Parts: sequence; C-alpha cells; structure tokens
Amino acid sequence: MTDEMATSFGAEAENYEAGRPDYHFDAVAWMLEPMAEGSRRIADVGAGTGKLTRVLAQAPDAEVVAIDPDPAMLAILRGAIPGVPTFLGSAEALPLHDAAVDAVVLGQAWHWVDPVVASAEIGRVLRPGGVLGLIWNIRDEREEWVRRLTEIMHGSNAEIMLAGGGPVVATPFGPLEEKSWEWARPITRQRLHAMAASRSYIITASDGEKARIRAAMDGLFDELGLHGDATIDLPYVTRAFRSVRE
Repeated sequence: MTDEMATSFGAEAENYEAGRPDYHFDAVAWMLEPMAEGSRRIADVGAGTGKLTRVLAQAPDAEVVAIDPDPAMLAILRGAIPGVPTFLGSAEALPLHDAAVDAVVLGQAWHWVDPVVASAEIGRVLRPGGVLGLIWNIRDEREEWVRRLTEIMHGSNAEIMLAGGGPVVATPFGPLEEKSWEWARPITRQRLHAMAASRSYIITASDGEKARIRAAMDGLFDELGLHGDATIDLPYVTRAFRSVRE
C-alpha cells in the first residue's frame, strides 16, 4: 500500500496544486544557505506540481530542474512555471550526471524514499560540498479543530515520521541541521476539501471511505461556521532540514 500511496498523487494533481500550501522563501533560503558562492544549479526532486520549484526559481541566477516520477504532476508544473526543465525520475534513480548540481531539495517527499539508497544517489549527483535540503509544511495540531481535522483525514506518513524523530539521511551526508517556522494560511472550505482530496490515504481509499471523510469534514466545518468564501486560519509549522555532502 505504501508504494501505491507514494505514486498516487497524479490522480489528484489539480487538487494537490489547489489545496497544498506554498513554501515560504525564508525557509527555502535557509536550506540553501550553505551553498558555495556562485553555486546555482538546483534539482527539485519529487517536485510534484512545483510548489517548491517556483520558490527556488526566484533565487538570483538559479538554474533549476524539476524531477518527479509522475507525468501528471509535472504537466501542471510546466504550465505554472514555463521554462523550468522537467524530467521523470526519483530520489533513488536521478536522470542527472555525476556532480551535476550544487543542491538537491525535496519538499514533502523524503518520507517516501529509501533513505540509504536516496542518500547515495543524491550524493552521486551533488558536487563535493553540495547541499541536501528537506522541507515539510505540517499542520499545527496544537489547535483543537486542526487536531480533529487530522483525526478525520488520518495522519500522513510525513506526520508520523516527523513525530517519531524526523528524517534520517545516510552516507555521504552528515547530521541534519533543523529549523522551523510557524505561520497560518487563510483557507476556505473548498480548499480544505481539495487539500484532503490530495492526501495519499484518501486518494487510495474506497468510495465509501472517501464519502465518510467528506461528510465528517463538512460536519466540522459547519461547527466552525465555515461557509462559502469565508476563511479560517489554518496554522502550520514549516520544518526544514539541511546537510552538506561530505
């Protein structure tokens, strides 16, 4: 089931783009901070619809490539960010030459990879001293209604991994540094449903389970008075990690 979940997102690519939050520039800049002066070649792996790619592309003189195993996700990325080269591939099998890039970043993706195989493959395509960056936007469940929302939707693999100690990397990378940012996203009922529909558990669930989850979400939103174009602040914690190739 995990493999099915990992490759399920293309079926809901449009909901992924609409429902998932963007990344803050400060968090992305922090991940890339150890890059050597003049470095600008960055690979966004597991790029999906380009949520992280578009932030990377804002960096001065950045040369960004986007890599994902799902052509449906990359099709939306190409429409949103014209000019960024896209390639089919995964963290364990990258379509790049040895020492081809200065940084490799993964947004909402490392929990799907084999960390030992992916670390070695990313180490192959990074130049010595290159940077590996990992980042997640995680809903802040210290807010009661957010905790109830997660109970309805089921926790994700990312949330389970981060609660259990965080990501692990292997040779040729040393220990991960971590930094976090707290923020909130105003969001409507419709976008909350889109966010839920883009989650792997729901994509791969039965029709009956999908209907049950949607009805329970609507019940919660009714309690919150969230109707039409009204918004509610959905609190997030962005957790970013970085390591330099040894």
